[in-house]
Amino acid sequence: MEIVLVHPEIPHNTGCAARLAAATGSRLHLVEPLGFSLEDRYLKRAGLDYWPMVDLVVHRDLEAAWEFLRQGSDRPLEQRLRLFSARGGVSLFEASFEPGDLLVFGSEGSGLPEELVSAHPEGRLYIPIRSGVRSLNLANAVSLGVYTALSRGGGPLPDNDGSYHAHPAANEDVRPRDRVQGD
Repeated sequence: MEIVLVHPEIPHNTGCAARLAAATGSRLHLVEPLGFSLEDRYLKRAGLDYWPMVDLVVHRDLEAAWEFLRQGSDRPLEQRLRLFSARGGVSLFEASFEPGDLLVFGSEGSGLPEELVSAHPEGRLYIPIRSGVRSLNLANAVSLGVYTALSRGGGPLPDNDGSYHAHPAANEDVRPRDRVQGD
């Protein structure tokens, strides 16, 4: 599974998603424009000392992201899209997933671009929430989405018995900008 954040606005949420990506071995894609700098201290802090483990790709726009994500997969991009929306689709807990799916989340303020959701209605997913609640926090939605997709999609969950062994580079001063690959 790969995590795609389209136009994220809050550095803390993106840092939490980066930490989750490190914990699950998922690649994290950020689609510009971003609402913060990759030098933001809150972004770095939310990712803690896990930045050396983050496979981070930054794309200049959605078209560049799709072009990059089309490479190296035998499944068409359109079949891999899982578009998380607070406004309908299939429940996350009823959806099917496959290895290689792209878990796509929109910005905190406006969600995914309407033209993207309209173009791929079959890929739309939602997380059930109570009436009167607009949406979940982006970092929470990403966590729910990734672990559910890994579990339901037959992807490997991290092999861990609950113990902790620091990453060899954990004490290095690695910043988010140092991890960027991309267009």
